[in-house]
Amino acid sequence: MKKVLITGANGFLGSNVARELFRKGYEVKLMIRPSADVSVIADIPSEVFYGDISEEAEVMKAMEGCNFVVHTASVTEQWAVTFKEYERVNVTGTKNVVKACLAHQVERLIHVSTANTIGPGNENKPGTELNSFTLLNVNSGYISSKYIAQQYVLEQVEKAKLPAIIINPTFMIGPYDAKPSSGKLILHGMNKRIVFYPPGGKNFVHINDVCTGIISALEMGKIGDCYLMAGENLTYKEFFSLLNKVSGQRSKLIRIPEFVLKIAGIIGTLSGIFSPVSRKLNYSSAYMLCLYNYYSGNKSERELLLKYTPIENAIDNALKWFRENDYC
Repeated sequence: MKKVLITGANGFLGSNVARELFRKGYEVKLMIRPSADVSVIADIPSEVFYGDISEEAEVMKAMEGCNFVVHTASVTEQWAVTFKEYERVNVTGTKNVVKACLAHQVERLIHVSTANTIGPGNENKPGTELNSFTLLNVNSGYISSKYIAQQYVLEQVEKAKLPAIIINPTFMIGPYDAKPSSGKLILHGMNKRIVFYPPGGKNFVHINDVCTGIISALEMGKIGDCYLMAGENLTYKEFFSLLNKVSGQRSKLIRIPEFVLKIAGIIGTLSGIFSPVSRKLNYSSAYMLCLYNYYSGNKSERELLLKYTPIENAIDNALKWFRENDYC
């Protein structure tokens, strides 16, 4: 069996892709932080390596004996995180993974980036892999650090013949979101008489489709290429309407005016400058919530043979897992 190292294996994507790789017959080795909660991966037959992605020697050790690497480890929070922390994990961690891949001569590295390193489009012309990076003005530490990391990987493909492929998922929905991460959006809309929603929209994708895409990229992806994993483009109103339908609740949906959300974001940014207390909303996150962040998954459908699952199913799968585990 081929052995795959998965970094950030206790995260939302990491735990799901580990489970799917094992199901497909791969031997899996899970790299996680020493302090990490392992409950979400406890049922996966695997080798576990405890280490810090920002420590080069530990990454080198973790990669011993592995044929493939799926690099999912990342700081993904959109607020209340310093750029230094984004840089330590998302940039330095990626550089360490690349160095170890070259030293151990792995057969293939799947680097998980984000769709936002590619410029989004609109409903009539969603973003594709041909779009350039357009979100620098958002001043998001997360997006900027992921873009720097992605460019480093692509640079090493050219300079050092690194056998890497970039995966660019949109907003992932599904089970095993233990922290939770993207599942916070579902929990925001649950068990409330009134749900306030932002004015923009985004692309949503079932977590299982991203896992299938990663495995397809391992087996048939083109070295040096980027692949958007993009399911359905929905406004936030459409998303919460689907959540109402799936959950059986009848929450009233009220749109937050764009100017109100952006003013709140400005206040959050300014208060963060003058106060040590982190705010959950800043201008960067408010701006993104107002944006129609739309993408196309046509390339992955064509080249990786992906068939995207309806987002209604993804919401249903996620909600069932949250309910079974007493999140809502």
